[in-house]
Amino acid sequence: MAEFSLDKSHIAGVVLAGGRSQRMGRDKAGVMLGAESLLRHVLTRLSQQALPVAVNADAVAEDVPVVPDCFRGKAGPMAGIHAAMVYAAGLPSITHVVTVSVDCPFFPTDLVARLAAAVGHPSQIAIATSEGRSHPVFGLWPVTLAADLEAWIATDEKRRVRDFLLRHDVAEVAFPLHPTRASLLDPFFNINTPDDLVEAERWLEALRA
Repeated sequence: MAEFSLDKSHIAGVVLAGGRSQRMGRDKAGVMLGAESLLRHVLTRLSQQALPVAVNADAVAEDVPVVPDCFRGKAGPMAGIHAAMVYAAGLPSITHVVTVSVDCPFFPTDLVARLAAAVGHPSQIAIATSEGRSHPVFGLWPVTLAADLEAWIATDEKRRVRDFLLRHDVAEVAFPLHPTRASLLDPFFNINTPDDLVEAERWLEALRA
């Protein structure tokens, strides 16, 4: 049997930006980090690794396709991942979609390449980990799982990402901490609060040094 290989040309990218942002107190997509919004930071980094790209949200200021949830209300991150799958399934030659979070502007520049390399067969999911912690919203998803995910969201009350992953074959990819002038940065550092934003500004300066 030939070894499965997932080519970059079959992968679309979607930024998950439809959360409530309660701890931040405002929509995180538009929060400024340095001279650019969080969404622009993440879109720039993602578009260097996957094309086309879109944003899972109700609306955004950027000139990019917007993919709203297919479920009413805020059904959690899995609803965003489902919307990403549905979007990608409608694109020519796309078999997989990679999802990233809008509040993680420093995610690895080799995220997509390493997740794709870890996928051993067409229906396998790949997710990122660092420091022994999994980051399942940073995942590479076969678009063929959209129907299964839709049914699971409609029937599972808790809708936890990890519970859905238990239903499927998942490859975990460990990413190292990133060296900066200050110290080691977890590339999946996420910005949930104003204090996190202040810390992110320090990391941004350290990365630019």
